[in-house]
Amino acid sequence: MKTEVAEAIAEITRGAEEVLLEQELAEKLESGKPLVVKAGFDPTAPDLHLGHTVLINKLRVLQDFGHKIVFLIGDFTGMIGDPTGKNVTRKPLTPEEVVANAETYKEQVFKILDPEKTEIRFNSEWMSKMGAADMIKLAARQTVARMLERDDFKKRYQNNQSIAIHEFLYPLVQGWDSVELKADIELGGTDQRFNLLMGRELQKEEGLRPQTVIMTPLLEGLDGVQKMSKSLNNYIGITESPNDMFGKIMSVSDELMWRYFDLLSFRSIAEIDGLKADVAAGKNPRDVKVLLAKEIIARFHSDDAADKAEQDFIQRFQKNALPDEIEEKTIAVGAEGMGIANVLKEAGLVQSTSEALRMLKQNAVKLDGERFTDKNYVCTDKDSGVYQVGKRRFAKLTLTA
Repeated sequence: MKTEVAEAIAEITRGAEEVLLEQELAEKLESGKPLVVKAGFDPTAPDLHLGHTVLINKLRVLQDFGHKIVFLIGDFTGMIGDPTGKNVTRKPLTPEEVVANAETYKEQVFKILDPEKTEIRFNSEWMSKMGAADMIKLAARQTVARMLERDDFKKRYQNNQSIAIHEFLYPLVQGWDSVELKADIELGGTDQRFNLLMGRELQKEEGLRPQTVIMTPLLEGLDGVQKMSKSLNNYIGITESPNDMFGKIMSVSDELMWRYFDLLSFRSIAEIDGLKADVAAGKNPRDVKVLLAKEIIARFHSDDAADKAEQDFIQRFQKNALPDEIEEKTIAVGAEGMGIANVLKEAGLVQSTSEALRMLKQNAVKLDGERFTDKNYVCTDKDSGVYQVGKRRFAKLTLTA
């Protein structure tokens, strides 16, 4: 294998969970031809977080190596509803929701991808032209037994949970997209393995060279345990303010920081190895974390915004300063008072009382700089003041009886 190809493979597969097959990838790269790289996104939600960008970052790496990126918006599959990882039938999107979310996706992905070198496609281009007979022919390509090999379908079947017939069509349609685009490479998360391999199978049946599959891992959220998710409130949204992004990134553990470098940073492998060596030699991991925070903020905002966020962070947290602007709220706690967990929820400082209790247990709740240690504390009208949860959430509360 040529040195330049080996170096390209090292960068392209960096942080990848699985590559099928790496030998095929090497052969395709050695040809010297620009490869068609496909990644599909169903526009199921209008906002992306850093977990979503793991795959988009990989597209940028391939783009920088001169390959053709096809950002496929699954407006047709979005109206089916991706069953991956779901234990119930997913609610399909309306055409209006698909269009609105797709526009937002395009705006956000071009913060990473070069719009001049990215082709945006919609799978309704070919799927909407399929008649009933064509769809039946496509469905005939696979058996029910084969579909039930999918882990999520298998579990639902074993648990006597319903599986709608149209859900079986989803992996077939995703695979057919690869046929239509003549994809050389398809990227997807590890939870998409079945669907990605379906593309290889259908391409083989159509006489095409099967696509190489690169599966990216699911990025852990701020807690370092669960995958990054809005529903778990452990995410960093790419449209969040620079200060919020900076504070969240600085809150990740030193161990998780390297995972974020591997999956989110555009620094070379050699650069990251150098940073690891610096930390091993005694450099404060916090200073390295600052580099990561500034790189990501610059990507989604600007260099100036990254510099300002760093200065605000130093002033606010390293010098124990309060934010310049703190939201003020009045909460009626009643004559008998209100439990601290409920006060935090009512103030919007936490998503739920369970999160409040977790933060209290972690000694992460303060009133006027003093930590709360009693999760059963009942707040009265005498407990007005500045409440703080974690390092970034503040509210000035006036409690009334």
